[in-house]
Amino acid sequence: MDEKPEGHTDGIHKEDQGKPVEVKEMHSLNISKDDVNKLEEGNKEDKDDKHVEQGDRMNKDGDLDSKAQEEVNETTREDLAEEEQEPVFDGTEVPGMQANRSSSTRSLDPDPEEEGSVWPEKAVALKNFVKEKGAAVTSVLRRLSLKRDGVEQANVDVDKDTSDSAKLGEQAAMSPRTAERSAWNPLNYIKVSRDTDSESKAEQGKNIIEESLLPIATKGRIILYTRLGCRDCREARLFLQRKRLRYVEINIDVYPSRKLEIEKVSGSCAVPKVFLNEVLIGGLSELKGLDESGKLDEKIDFFISEAPSPEAPLPPLPGEDDVSDNGPVDELAVIVQKMKATIVVKDRLYKMRRFTNCFLGSEAVDFLSEDQYLEREEAVEFGQKLASEHFFRHVLDENLFEDGDHLYRFLDHDPTVSSQCHNIPRGIIELKPKPIAEIASRLTFLSYAIFEAYASEDGRHVDYRSIHGSEEFARYLRIVQELQRVKVQDMPREEKLAFFINLYNMMAIHAILAWGHPAGPLERRKLFGDFKYVVGGCTYSLSSIQNGILRGNQRPPYNLLKPFGVKDKRSQVALPYPEPLIHFALVCGTRSGPALRCYSPGNIDKELMDAARDFLRAGGLIVDLSGKVAYASKILKWYSVDFGKNEVEVLKHASNYLEPTDSEALLEIIADAQLKVIYQPYDWRLNC
Repeated sequence: MDEKPEGHTDGIHKEDQGKPVEVKEMHSLNISKDDVNKLEEGNKEDKDDKHVEQGDRMNKDGDLDSKAQEEVNETTREDLAEEEQEPVFDGTEVPGMQANRSSSTRSLDPDPEEEGSVWPEKAVALKNFVKEKGAAVTSVLRRLSLKRDGVEQANVDVDKDTSDSAKLGEQAAMSPRTAERSAWNPLNYIKVSRDTDSESKAEQGKNIIEESLLPIATKGRIILYTRLGCRDCREARLFLQRKRLRYVEINIDVYPSRKLEIEKVSGSCAVPKVFLNEVLIGGLSELKGLDESGKLDEKIDFFISEAPSPEAPLPPLPGEDDVSDNGPVDELAVIVQKMKATIVVKDRLYKMRRFTNCFLGSEAVDFLSEDQYLEREEAVEFGQKLASEHFFRHVLDENLFEDGDHLYRFLDHDPTVSSQCHNIPRGIIELKPKPIAEIASRLTFLSYAIFEAYASEDGRHVDYRSIHGSEEFARYLRIVQELQRVKVQDMPREEKLAFFINLYNMMAIHAILAWGHPAGPLERRKLFGDFKYVVGGCTYSLSSIQNGILRGNQRPPYNLLKPFGVKDKRSQVALPYPEPLIHFALVCGTRSGPALRCYSPGNIDKELMDAARDFLRAGGLIVDLSGKVAYASKILKWYSVDFGKNEVEVLKHASNYLEPTDSEALLEIIADAQLKVIYQPYDWRLNC
């Protein structure tokens, strides 16, 4: 559920004064006496006269050091306070809201009675501790002792034994000049003593868990035959995953020709069916029976070291049972390809502006007249037909097509299309466009298969790695190429809702696989605004689909402009009014977003209401009856205008999807005007 059209942003925090600030996870730099004593004992043998002289000098300057430490702690307190600010979608993205926040509630203030006498000892101990880090340590300690302004705040979250070596390796890999320019701060290597043990154990435990979840390396191949909506097939997937066995899934609904394959081998097309190389294990009951008897482990041990024979079932082949590349050739596309190779396409000036890769309308008319044996007026009409089929368009959309010095540009020559659109890699396809209803139906069917095979049962976790290497995703990429010249203006509301929701969710997965999960708000803005598809001759980003199409061309949160202007052709595709429940269906790959599922045009309204119930009842809206507090998802705040005119109306709208008892209690508290609303932090981490 993201809120980023072109020019739309997220993850920005505001100070009370309204300035955006960057939030970073911070920890206290307080170090106890025991830790200082340990550091001093460990470094006592390495002390020399120079160290003693520096320690004496810092003892003399104890007051200055105390004030410097107070300034560091004051800065830390200010930054921690800034973490709770709200993101602002004002079109100017500033790195801000992070998902991982510090949970420490301990005071960051040093003890005033103890600071004056202990701080010089701390400084000496710290200097000895980080001696091996290089000259940068001395520079930072000197800045602290001389009370210089602009001390950089340390983000002390690196483990001394593991992360130190990793970061030092990165520094060694950098060139000397780059290392000098870098903002490396040796204080980043200092670990707060009270958090070291617990965080080190947590990190070790995390590594052990991650290693235990890695698939077993094998030479063999597991083929799992499934079909859509099969409960036993889902159980078979979970069984193989628990055994840490990597498998290739063949859905016989997606690959109908494989039904004959399993029927020939097993005598039945019932699924699930599991093959270890060429050996048929059987269905779910056979798997469990072998596991209980201990024979399955023996077969797995043999399968790990044995490569599959030629008789073993093969994974899905590229293009297998795919109709995307089938169909009659479009005669108009053939004419356009010949036209592109004949007329002059170059950069030209038009109305004091320079346009790239353009051709003149008069030159196009000359070509059509000669190639199609048409009179000039007939050639203009034929050119208008080509333009209406989205083969080319006027550079400023001033007309459809006319004779004269007007400039036109082929669809795949458009700068935005060629640089930002990811469903037109081979240029204009030459097959005749299929009806949008047929393409939408295949997209829905394939999305259902992908979500069932590669997402968790609750839709909260997605296996992006497996999706990326699957033939189903390769087929999806071929399907979306067919959208270049389809007609979407006349789609009914239900079909348009289901089509664009499914397209958004699959497009977000494609964007993450192509560009990676955005690390911060600037990257999110790029992903949601610059990753685009060509649909019906127009370009659509994730943001324009959400805010332009599905929200009825409404302004994104905290933005002044609507996604589509008055003359924008895409406004003709937009729904006539906002659909508030789409916010519980659009999944952009974040952990705080809704569950991933597929939507069908015949049942879209019921499915959207189910999605709203699942999201709000699963933590999207939590009501504390005793404290009279409602903890609401940020989605209800960012898109509050879609749910009601004010906060009360938004909560009343959301209460319709809560449990009946919770809904009644919430409405009673709202009626008494005693409810306090707290919006939950949004977790932008990947939903993997």
